This record gives sequence, structure tokens and C-alpha cells, in this order.
Amino acid sequence: MIRRYVISVLVNNTSGVLAKVIGLFSRRGYNISTLSVGETQNHAISRITIELMGDEYILEQIKKQLTKLVDVIKVKAIRSKSSVYKELVLVKVAAPPKKRAGIIELCDIFKTKIVDICNESLVVELSGTPEKNNALIEMLGDYGIIEMSRTGLTAIERGSNTIQDD
Repeated sequence: MIRRYVISVLVNNTSGVLAKVIGLFSRRGYNISTLSVGETQNHAISRITIELMGDEYILEQIKKQLTKLVDVIKVKAIRSKSSVYKELVLVKVAAPPKKRAGIIELCDIFKTKIVDICNESLVVELSGTPEKNNALIEMLGDYGIIEMSRTGLTAIERGSNTIQDD
């Protein structure tokens, strides 16, 4: 059954490691839905969060192939029921003075931040699940989205579970 999977990968924070990870996906014809990368609390280690669509077989193949890469420290599938999934989205919306109050009210309902405002537009910062963000993006579309940038999904397990756990 095809479904969404999220994989968390700890890697050595070295030049070219991201290209190796991405190359593995492209060589095997697997598509990445979203990708998020950043340093961990240890500056020598980065965490890559990859969202992909596939079945259990594809997930297992990807995990096996990733663990063979030299700079990969740990690979773990992050399950949605025991994890927090978030993404950051910046949306520039057409906001002439007559429509601005409606946009601000909508942003208040969704508990988002307006991080920049100009005469004819404003920039909204959304931080939430992709589903919540998509709902607000759809509503902001009625006002006219000028530009948008998404970080991709990032995830972490709830409670005392960590990527180091097996």
C-alpha cells in the first residue's frame, strides 16, 4: 500500500554528504516529497528529514541503502502517531488596505504571524502540520498569493524516544 513515510537520518556534517543521500534516491528512481536539513545540538552532526511516498518494501530498501553510506550514522522511520511533524511556510499575500483586515483576522484564527507588511502586501509565517498549512494557504489564495516558500517537513519523536533508540 502506498503511503507517506518520514525518515530521519543522522549524518556527519561534512561537505557532499547531502549530495550522496539525494543521489541514492535518484539512482533508484525514488522521489522525495520534502527534504529538511540542519545541524543537531552537536555541530559535527546534521539531521536530514525526508518525506516520501511508497510502500513498506521501498521504505526498507531506502533504509538499508542509506545505512551503507559512509557518513550516515543512523536511519530511523518516524511514525506519525508517536511524533511531531511540522513545516515552516512563508507566504506573501496581496493585501491592499481594503482587504488587509480580513487577512489579519484569518491569520489570527490560524494562530500565525505576520512578519512583514508593505503598502500592497504582507508576509505570513505559518508553522504547523502540512495539512493545517495547506488549509490556510488555500484560504489565502482567495486574496492572491504573490510568492511562497516552504521548508519541507521536519519531525521528532514525542516523549523520551530519540533517533538513537532502536
